[in-house]
Amino acid sequence: MKKKIPYFRFEVAPMFKKTNKYCRYFYRKLTKKSLLYTEMIHSNLIKNNKIILLENNNVNNLVLQLAGNEPKLLSLCAKKAEKIGYKEINLNLGCPSLRSQKGNFGACLMFQPKIVSDCIKSMSDSVTIPITIKMRIGINNNDNYDFLYKFIDLLIKSGCRRFIIHARKALLYKKISTRKNLIIPKLNYKIIYKIKKNFPNIKISINGGVKTLLDIKEHLKYVDGVMIGREIFKNPMILINIDKHIYNNKSVIIKNPLIIVKSMFSYIEKELNKGVPLMTIITPLLNIFYGINGFHNFKNFIFNKKNFLKNNNLDMLKKALFYIKY
Repeated sequence: MKKKIPYFRFEVAPMFKKTNKYCRYFYRKLTKKSLLYTEMIHSNLIKNNKIILLENNNVNNLVLQLAGNEPKLLSLCAKKAEKIGYKEINLNLGCPSLRSQKGNFGACLMFQPKIVSDCIKSMSDSVTIPITIKMRIGINNNDNYDFLYKFIDLLIKSGCRRFIIHARKALLYKKISTRKNLIIPKLNYKIIYKIKKNFPNIKISINGGVKTLLDIKEHLKYVDGVMIGREIFKNPMILINIDKHIYNNKSVIIKNPLIIVKSMFSYIEKELNKGVPLMTIITPLLNIFYGINGFHNFKNFIFNKKNFLKNNNLDMLKKALFYIKY
């Protein structure tokens, strides 16, 4: 009897102002199995916007990523999300931005394990779907194994079912930008492998610096799942191999990027009719031609202000496709 492959074996990272609902719709064209996430949504925004969770629940196998630090409010958000049909609730403990530090959410909460524990317990007690955490291996000078072990152990006892761990520590210094913290300090995969070894019954996924199918397969020798973010946005066609090679799924996925984009036309037209700007809808799919002859001319045409200001319609995209030599 074949062992069932867990749904979280591969996941696309939530990326602020990138993995919106248009992006997720596009990614589902490339992979039916991968676990997808909403962008990070603050619990206060959900409290003040009654339809935001409904609007974002646009594909299957979707995780709601929350930001916040109020147990009761997070619990309320989790209950709403479960009712709508989200697969998991993920609490962001990885964002190092100044905005998150000022609002006391994201990576800075790793300094406050008691608050995090209360948040996880409140959500876990409120829903039946998994409560998970996306976090760093450490924060500033708190980056030793003992700190990470104790932090994870506490949150397991609070009800966390799975940890997605970015293999870099968060650097919360004014002189270090969020973008810089995506490439420094050096990645430390071994500390995550060790965590998995010492928590064999807890599901651990790894994130950070993963770029290829070979990288994914190598990490899966040591952990339960792999998450990729920026590399997918840069080159979405990585996703067309995931279902077959990671999930052993034999369903046919269209591999011709031109056909994939053309299959989006009716969806794009529908969203345009709602008043959504063309650039908002198509930005996630532009990099599907990464590495293909004509890619730069295609993007230059799209981003030429004269073109998109005059032609906020599907014809502009159709014209741009003539530059692609596939």
